[in-house]
Amino acid sequence: MNNDFKQERYDLAAAFRWAARLNMHEAVANHFSLAVSEDGSQFLLNPNGSHFSQIRSSDLLLVDGNDKTTMSKPNPPEPTAWAIHGAIHRNNPQARCILHVHSKYATILASLKDKTMYPIDQNTMRFFERVSVDNGYDGMGLGNEAERLSNELGNNQILLLGSHGVIAAAPSVALAFDSLYYFERSCETLIGAYQTGKTLNIVSDDVARKTAKQWEKFDNSKVHFDALKSILDKEEPDYKN
Repeated sequence: MNNDFKQERYDLAAAFRWAARLNMHEAVANHFSLAVSEDGSQFLLNPNGSHFSQIRSSDLLLVDGNDKTTMSKPNPPEPTAWAIHGAIHRNNPQARCILHVHSKYATILASLKDKTMYPIDQNTMRFFERVSVDNGYDGMGLGNEAERLSNELGNNQILLLGSHGVIAAAPSVALAFDSLYYFERSCETLIGAYQTGKTLNIVSDDVARKTAKQWEKFDNSKVHFDALKSILDKEEPDYKN
């Protein structure tokens, strides 16, 4: 460890390992980050070219989103990761942890003309009126693209990236991972319902809104994430190395 952010590193490394276990990774692409400074300018980020299943806590880079010399230094991060995550951490104070993946079902939904997460079951209701949708895809996330995405996210925990993938952003790794997990499950349910060819049974706005608020009060993200880390402690303890 080259700094004091031991627990932060453990948590983020655990998120990488579980994303790989759940097949939400994609080759050596996609990126997770965790802000470690009050203003969000300094954050931990996965190194370029590392597979999620192999990332250890000591592998994580400590970068500064305001340091324009970052990409010219030794072992620089992937440029789109530094740009997008830097902009979101800088502009969205609640987004301490940012998880970006091209998971299967979220990407399918992101590829549809109608990207609405319809409230058809208890999980999909969690995200009622709580998903930001970006329809302005214009290539890789550099420059203005990064700033635009940070504005699109707003105060929501999920940003569905049209023609791209998904971002989960939250005050903690546990909540960001929990949101990402349930959003992917919700997308799987919705896409599966579409595949039946039958009419969706969409609940009323009142029921969906009430259930979404109940999800917020029920927040079990820390218990969920602690359970995941306990499994890694037994089966993949090297994530803490």
